[in-house]
Amino acid sequence: MARYTGPKDKISRRHGIAIYGPSKALDRRPYSPGQHGGAKGGRKKLSDYAIALAEKQKLRYQYGVLEKQFRKTFAEAQRRKGVTGEILLQLLETRLDNVVYRLGLGNTRDAARQLVGHGHVRVNGTRVNISSYQVQPGDIITIRENPRSKQLALRALDLTQAAMMPGWVTFDKDKLTGTMSRVPAKDEISPIVNEQLIVELYSR
Repeated sequence: MARYTGPKDKISRRHGIAIYGPSKALDRRPYSPGQHGGAKGGRKKLSDYAIALAEKQKLRYQYGVLEKQFRKTFAEAQRRKGVTGEILLQLLETRLDNVVYRLGLGNTRDAARQLVGHGHVRVNGTRVNISSYQVQPGDIITIRENPRSKQLALRALDLTQAAMMPGWVTFDKDKLTGTMSRVPAKDEISPIVNEQLIVELYSR
């Protein structure tokens, strides 16, 4: 289960945005990390290529996807009919770990990924421990019928009860069952990046 395991506050500071949620470090030091981070001089002016590259990195970090997997996802988005940038966002948003996160079964994407990776999640009655599994409209996501799985799910729901659930998923808390009713629209994803710049980057 390859993923980024480095310091997340540094990533948020490098890109000037709270990629992993609220960041006290970013609030206190809103400049790039390191000796030449620019505490006094602000952020350096970037080239068009550097800006596009940063957009790709932000999206990768947001969904916890490594470079090789991101390239495969982009290639799949290019292969499908439609707007490549929007399809890319939809493919990332409908990964199993992210859908579990959207259902409130993880207070972070990392927590949701761990729940999937440890085999606590079923899709249409079948145990799935692959975080990148693509959930399809109509798929039913449930928590395994054992005390440990249910305990982890209920603990996560307590942490996420104030979070608003998107309209493209539904969840029954009593049965610990969620459904992806449809593919999310771009405005429901609310990306933190300009995905068109990523498309242009890979088209160079």
